[in-house]
Amino acid sequence: MPSPSQKQPAPPVVDPVVLTDLDPGEATELAPGADLEGRVHTGIDVDRLELRGAQAHTSRLDGLRAGEADLRNLTLTEVVMTQVDVPVVAGIRGRWRDVELRDARVGSAELYESTWQSVRFVGCKLGYVNLRGATLQDVVFADCQIDELDLVQVRATRVAFEGTSVRRLDVQASTLHDVDLRGADLTELVGTDALRGTTVTSEQLAQIAPVLAANLGITVTE
Repeated sequence: MPSPSQKQPAPPVVDPVVLTDLDPGEATELAPGADLEGRVHTGIDVDRLELRGAQAHTSRLDGLRAGEADLRNLTLTEVVMTQVDVPVVAGIRGRWRDVELRDARVGSAELYESTWQSVRFVGCKLGYVNLRGATLQDVVFADCQIDELDLVQVRATRVAFEGTSVRRLDVQASTLHDVDLRGADLTELVGTDALRGTTVTSEQLAQIAPVLAANLGITVTE
C-alpha cells in the first residue's frame, strides 16, 4: 500500500455507456458521411467497411468482420462496439467520446491525430496502433494484448492500463499527465526522457533504469 506521502495518479473518468431503445439498423446505412443515431447493427460481414466522415451517436455495433475499415474523420459519441475483427483500420483524425470497444481483434490501426475522451478498450487484441499526435483524455486499456503502441507526440491526460500487455510502447516527445503504467506488462519502452507525468512500479523502474541512466549520461559499473 502506498504511503500517504506518495502521490497517486488521477484515475481516468470513464463512465459505462448505457444504451436503451435502439432501433435495428441495416448494413447499407454504414456508408461514408452517414449520420446514425439510436441504431444497433448486428453481425456485419463485409469486405470493406466505409465510414469515412460519418457520425454515430448513442449507437451499438455487435459483431463486425471486415477485411479493412475506412474510419477516417469518424465521429463517435456514446457508442459501444463488440466482437470486431478487422485486420486493417484507417481511422486518422477521428473524434471519439464516451466509446467502449470490447473483444476486438485489430491487426494494424492508423489512428494518428485523433481526439479521444472517455474511451475504454476491454479484452482486445491489437497489433500495431498508431496514435501519433493524438489527444487522449480519460482512456483505459483493460485486459488487452497490444503488440506495439505508438504514442509519439501524444498529449495524454488520465490514461491507465489494467492487466494489459504491451510489447513495445513508444512515448517519444509526448506530454503526459496522470498516465498510469503500473498495470501494463511492458517488454520494450521507448522515449524514457518523456516519462514525466507517468506512474510506474518499482519493478518497472528497475527494468528501464539502464535506459534512464544512459539518457542522463550516467555510467554504471561494478
